[in-house]
Amino acid sequence: MEITIGAVVQGGTSLGYKTGTWRDERPILDMEQCKACGVCVSVCPDSAVHVKGETYIIDYDYCKGCGLCGYECPADAISMVKEEK
Repeated sequence: MEITIGAVVQGGTSLGYKTGTWRDERPILDMEQCKACGVCVSVCPDSAVHVKGETYIIDYDYCKGCGLCGYECPADAISMVKEEK
């Protein structure tokens, strides 16, 4: 499917479009500060934060760099850094 500017696509297709290249900033997770509360997972609008075992992982293929995870993190374990292209 070709996507044009302003296109509306069928629902449930977001996994087919890697939007990580849109980022200006990248979230960096400090697992030593992380309290494993799961707030970052629940607030990410792109479902880019995942839990694997006891570790939280950010999928940069889908993270748009909005910063919600870092803003809402009660432990201040996520910081936003300038994306290097």
